[in-house]
Amino acid sequence: MTETITHTGPIWRWTTPAAPAAWCFVTIDGAAGEALSATALMRRMEGLSRGFGSIKVTATIGESCFKTSVFPSKELGWLLPVKASVRKAEGVGEGDVVTVALKV
Repeated sequence: MTETITHTGPIWRWTTPAAPAAWCFVTIDGAAGEALSATALMRRMEGLSRGFGSIKVTATIGESCFKTSVFPSKELGWLLPVKASVRKAEGVGEGDVVTVALKV
């Protein structure tokens, strides 16, 4: 079964002193995050869970479509990494609000 989950949120940058290059994410929370959590629970029950509790997705932002995984975060919801090539192609960056469609 393929499910599409849509969410709108800001792109934010994660950095540490050890990783100054930074990664950019969109936090998937609210109803969309709950849908991802339900999918993860179902997969665990079926014995299909993946490392770190991640879920493989195909994400679409604007005209850019890319394959990645979303990762659970106890504090934030789910984290969607947004590749530099996608940010460049869509002309978006840290602080910009984007709508993402996730095919699970």
